[in-house]
Amino acid sequence: PPSWSGCYSRRYHKMKFVFGPVPSRRLGQSLGIDTIPLKTCNWNCVYCQLGRTQPLTNERRAYFPCDDILAQVEEALAHHQPGEIDWLTFVGSGEPTLHSEIGLLISRVKELTDLPVAVITNGSLLYLPQVRQALKTADAVLPSLDAGSAELYRQINRPHPQTTFERLVNGLIAFRRAYTGKLWIEVMLIQDLNDSEEALEDIAGLLKRIRPDEVHINLPTRPPAETWVQPAGEEALLRALVKFSDSARVVHPAEGAFDLGSNDSVLEAVLAIITRHPMHEEQLEEALAQWAPDQVDTVLAELKASDRAQVVERFGSRFWSANQSHYPDEARSLAAAPGKTESRRPSNEKRI
Repeated sequence: PPSWSGCYSRRYHKMKFVFGPVPSRRLGQSLGIDTIPLKTCNWNCVYCQLGRTQPLTNERRAYFPCDDILAQVEEALAHHQPGEIDWLTFVGSGEPTLHSEIGLLISRVKELTDLPVAVITNGSLLYLPQVRQALKTADAVLPSLDAGSAELYRQINRPHPQTTFERLVNGLIAFRRAYTGKLWIEVMLIQDLNDSEEALEDIAGLLKRIRPDEVHINLPTRPPAETWVQPAGEEALLRALVKFSDSARVVHPAEGAFDLGSNDSVLEAVLAIITRHPMHEEQLEEALAQWAPDQVDTVLAELKASDRAQVVERFGSRFWSANQSHYPDEARSLAAAPGKTESRRPSNEKRI
């Protein structure tokens, strides 16, 4: 394919920038577009399914060539029939707005298809005018707001020092004023952190200032970075629904098929997904049975034998994730054998 203007053009033949489609809680069958290496992020959220951020990164640059990313998007679109993809979503191995050419990528992707484009972001860089400008053509932007105070922001999101709470809030307000697409704010509710009456009131106050189109209340259902993270209870969910707004809703885990058929091999398709989207072991087995029923045992054996996957235990279940993701040692196990599960944060464990 031709080199896209404004993008660095060195080739990365082995890198998979496009994965899925995967079932999304809000976006149906979502074709994921990943523009950054694992794990490139300016937050180190306690609930992150990709593990801890080591180290924190706040540098915006063209981490991967735009022409390589766009070529894979075009190939994936050609591979799928109408109706098999609902959204194209910039999401993946950290914070997608750290790619300095994300605005150009969004524009070029929209030239390739009439399907809507979403960006899942932590919102920390929306205080920058160039980032707000870059996201303006996306059909939906889904930023995070997990705290209504600077103290809880530091405890939950553990941000880079440059991405302050004030900048986060001001950026969300400024983006809402200029953005005409769908602004859906995500709130991850964590037991004993941001699910108290006071914490929910603080978040609700900020939501009134930001005025999103919808508020999506999420719970950590995939393996969180920290072993002590637990989802908020039913009572807290009901309080949040009442306090946030009429547009608030609880987003439940998605059901649907994982597409493992558009890669060079089923193994590579699995690795492309679990690098950005850790999968419950039963979910992985079901996906393999659908796409390659005669290869389930073979693919699982190859995963176990490789150094590219790991098993993380959370909530009494096993999840498959990329081996380079950083989880506490007590939460990890070799892919060939289960490890020890720890479902609650010990009372003497210090929050990081």
